[in-house]
Amino acid sequence: MTDYSFPKSAKLRKSAEFRQIYDGQVRAGDDHLLVFASWNDLGETRCGLSVSKKHGNAVKRGRLKRLMREAFRHVRHELPGGVDLILIPRQNSGATVDDYKRSLKGIFRRLLKRLPPRS
Repeated sequence: MTDYSFPKSAKLRKSAEFRQIYDGQVRAGDDHLLVFASWNDLGETRCGLSVSKKHGNAVKRGRLKRLMREAFRHVRHELPGGVDLILIPRQNSGATVDDYKRSLKGIFRRLLKRLPPRS
């Protein structure tokens, strides 16, 4: 049975972790998401969310975060381990959880080709 949980170990929480991924400058996007990626040494794919105030008030930003977390939670077991991701929603995309799931899978395939080989 597939584990659809989202434990703390699968979340990016420190600003240094975010900065390291942004500094790597490996990114891909589509109509719904922009995703930055970097390798990690943990063997687990982790996710961080970044939703700016351009997306609206706290209620709207919170909803976007919930939708993206839910999408990641459902596709996490399909993604190879050892990658850190930062998900950024596109403005006014009107995306649903299913849209985010499809976007995440497609973008992740492109990101794996762009990431430098593991050291």
